[in-house]
Amino acid sequence: MRHTQNTGNARETPVGKVVLGAATVAMGLIAGVFYIFACAVMPALARSDDRTYVEVMRHINTVIQNPVFFLSFMGALVLTGWSAWQLRGSASARWIRAALVAYALVFFVTVAFNIPLNNALAAQGDPSALRRDFEGPWVAWNVVRAVGSTVAVAFLARALLVCGRFSRSA
Repeated sequence: MRHTQNTGNARETPVGKVVLGAATVAMGLIAGVFYIFACAVMPALARSDDRTYVEVMRHINTVIQNPVFFLSFMGALVLTGWSAWQLRGSASARWIRAALVAYALVFFVTVAFNIPLNNALAAQGDPSALRRDFEGPWVAWNVVRAVGSTVAVAFLARALLVCGRFSRSA
């Protein structure tokens, strides 16, 4: 019995490809958020005095809790999972699963580390002590999120390329 490799199209449907495209866009938006915090927002805030730093981060933590952000933050996870299901057995499936694992780790880091740090920063207290306990760990975990979500985008982009390559050859 000869073993044949799946060369795509086994489960590739127009809906599956649309979901993969939407997952890639949502993931790109989230990777961009984490990236801009790592490259611009946090370095700019690092130049601020303690009171300003704490006040601005509190405002950011309040303002970011909005439907648009949640749609992309949760949407990246849900759409990538849905895409993994829709395109299971296709040539792009392993790339989508890799993206799902990468973003699941980012999601875990956010819930386990960044959100509790945000909540602790919201407490009343000396701005200097609040900043000291917040800044280093939050920035480090955000870099992990930026790298992880960027890796997830790269995996999804690869999945899109694989889908497109096999679609053209079919």
